[in-house]
Amino acid sequence: MTVSHPLPRIAGIATAVPPHVLPQSEVVAHAAEMFGKRFRDFERLRPVFENTGIMVRYSVRPFDWFHRSQNWQQRTEAYLDGATELFVKAATAALERAGVSAGEIDTVVTVSSTGIATPSLEARAHQAMGFRPDVHRVPVFGLGCAGGVSGLSLAARLARADPGSKVLLVAVEICTLAFRDDELTKSNIVATALFGDGAAGLVLTADGREEGADVISAGEHLWPETLGVMGWQVDPEGFGAIFSASIPDLVSERMRPAVGEFLERQGESVDDLGGFVFHPGGAKVVDALEGAFRLPQGTLNVEREILRDFGNMSAPTVLFVLERKLREGLAGRALVSALGPGFTGSFVRLDA
Repeated sequence: MTVSHPLPRIAGIATAVPPHVLPQSEVVAHAAEMFGKRFRDFERLRPVFENTGIMVRYSVRPFDWFHRSQNWQQRTEAYLDGATELFVKAATAALERAGVSAGEIDTVVTVSSTGIATPSLEARAHQAMGFRPDVHRVPVFGLGCAGGVSGLSLAARLARADPGSKVLLVAVEICTLAFRDDELTKSNIVATALFGDGAAGLVLTADGREEGADVISAGEHLWPETLGVMGWQVDPEGFGAIFSASIPDLVSERMRPAVGEFLERQGESVDDLGGFVFHPGGAKVVDALEGAFRLPQGTLNVEREILRDFGNMSAPTVLFVLERKLREGLAGRALVSALGPGFTGSFVRLDA
């Protein structure tokens, strides 16, 4: 006899940013001061800051902190302080929206790839949050920008495997710690132009109720021979960003077929979708996504607005988009998707 388990549903979602505002105009001035006289290609790359579509980002540290050299220890201290604070802020707001107390949470999935924490972030936040002593903890590292969707996939599977349970997903990234004044590379300039800090919390339940968006299915696609497209390089100073200029072309050429294969396994097709929620990795990536999925220009304007107002926060960014689209009435069959190191596409099918 087949046992039918209730579908996991999103009972509450919320986002959070740290206190320090980084207007893009000031970041450009800061970058010119750091790199202008030492990096001969800086002026050629300077338009990157203007072409990102970003106006404002947020940071766990003020501008003057980045004017001083920081080593691994100092960056890690900033990560632990900032990420723990953002974890509590996003998680508390998500629980309030779901009408759930921290003591009711059975499993916490924490996604973060911009720092190393042992004990992990949910353990550091445990007392402040009021989690039970027997709460299950699932910290996840290394997913990068795909982490919001892959984390949602993992949290949904855990909720579905334990009907009646409540799962909290928190994606928190302190991307600004990758700002490096010692690395005179195009990838470092792009990271300085794109990255901001932020967090998102999401509560999933599998209790058979009808309110909220249901997670129907999830999947991933890793393209062979693409390890060098995106990721971190590690040295004594900290993480250094790796970006390939080929990312928009990869999106244009490979994203739709991968999504089509994922949906086909569920007996669906891209044409069945009524809504899209994408990680806005950058302005060119958003344009490429509209083209790849044959969407009218402007369809992904919420993605552009999130990028404009917060920058690329890595894993949480797609959940910022999801939170806004759900609030604005996302309905029907929807795809939530992000790209990350691997090079990997991560997909979740929602019924909103």
